[in-house]
Amino acid sequence: MIKGCNLIGGAESAGTGSQFRAIEAASGHSLEPAWKAASDYDIARACDLAAEAFVPYRQTSAEERAAFLDTIADNILAVGDELVTRCMAETGLPRGRIEGERGRTMTQLRLFAEVLRDGTHLEIRHDAALPDRSPAPRPDLRLINQPLGPVAVFAASNFPLAFSVAGGDTASALAAGCPVLVKAHSAHPGTSELVGRAIMAAASQCGMPEGVFALLYGPGSTIGQALVAHPAIKAVGFTGSRGGGTALMRTAAARPCPIPVYAEMSSINPVYLFPGALAERAEEIAKEFIGSLTLGAGQFCTNPGLVVAVEGEGLDRFLSTASETLKTVPAQVMLTSGICQSYIDGVKKLSEHAAVTEIGRGATGSSAEGQAALFKVDAETFLADPELHAEVFGAASLVIACNNTKSFSRVAEALEGQLTCALHIADSDHSLAAGLMPKFEELAGRILCNGFGTGVEVAHAMVHGGPFPATSDSRSTSVGSLAIARFLRPVCYQDFPVALLPEALK
Repeated sequence: MIKGCNLIGGAESAGTGSQFRAIEAASGHSLEPAWKAASDYDIARACDLAAEAFVPYRQTSAEERAAFLDTIADNILAVGDELVTRCMAETGLPRGRIEGERGRTMTQLRLFAEVLRDGTHLEIRHDAALPDRSPAPRPDLRLINQPLGPVAVFAASNFPLAFSVAGGDTASALAAGCPVLVKAHSAHPGTSELVGRAIMAAASQCGMPEGVFALLYGPGSTIGQALVAHPAIKAVGFTGSRGGGTALMRTAAARPCPIPVYAEMSSINPVYLFPGALAERAEEIAKEFIGSLTLGAGQFCTNPGLVVAVEGEGLDRFLSTASETLKTVPAQVMLTSGICQSYIDGVKKLSEHAAVTEIGRGATGSSAEGQAALFKVDAETFLADPELHAEVFGAASLVIACNNTKSFSRVAEALEGQLTCALHIADSDHSLAAGLMPKFEELAGRILCNGFGTGVEVAHAMVHGGPFPATSDSRSTSVGSLAIARFLRPVCYQDFPVALLPEALK
């Protein structure tokens, strides 16, 4: 099924741009076939078809779109083991992780099918007319959410299924009634094509307009920028680096008609260890922390990259157990050679910092594998050195040792916006935690108690977002049913004849 093609308008396009192949993450060997980047004509055609598809697609019923999403989920599963093995080769992730992520991808699609069927995303409101009201009558007002228009989605490197071609951005945009154009990630092009073909087949099976979906390959600096600049595109979903996200934000803002960019970018996800919790269960927390830190080679946007605690016997026990546990963790293949090298450079920078102490390392491995690492620094040094605040994408974390609990607040105030903030507390810590809650609420989109941020539940109440630079818009989420709101806008109908109203408002 993998032919090395762009997918546009329900058909294959060979592309005419630069050629590239997928790289096997573990060996560095190239994989067949080769792809060619989408041409300017390909991009323009995909955008024009999406614009043409928008009106007929948005006019499909909620049930028709729900069936479309369910069919995509069925088709992804039907690809079978070919999808799993190709994804394993391109990412270095183990079978269990890929199979789990495939299940999550299907769950997301079915969640938005459920949202469409219950209609809550429409947020219907009605103020009945008051013709006899004094001093002025009130008109009949009815509100409903309507889709924005074609959406450009950028696939993520670290989630080749759940945040990629048929990931949450695509699922929520299609549910909203928006055609989707996906810029495939060059790290897993074969995986992307297999999923793209599943979506394309579902569109045909469900009678959707040909421009409802497109899959385009090529460099983000050219293909991505061209997509975001095209007037047919009305919103952007992005998961990736801070540099990439802000570049797209600048392009979107510079358009004659600016558009929203929903970018998930950078987060170090601080973990606060309160004194009572450390006194009661320092060793238990340490083991769970190392498990979270090293999960998937630390290549999660919610990886716990920072730990904040007060110096003392409890922290000493935590560090001792964390160090011993870390020694047993094998090095793990990282997604790409570039990501691996960036991780090695980040760890080296921490290890060479004069005020940073190395607490422990995991087992060594090959040049394609990341060795887990844990470091410690005092709070005053951390607060004075902004470079220590930078994300190291991988299984590395920095422990900030505070003189007292007053430093908890100072560290929280110094941090940029985060996706998550985890609090480990005992009953004796409730008073201290309550006083700090306003700062934690300003800091992150999701606050956890006695847990870790890795593992983002696909559910109605989930928020996977946060203040900049965690995301470009702290009012949004890219996981959970509320993600559909990014691609909708409210429209009010005043004194309309019932026959002309949208069906749901009649």
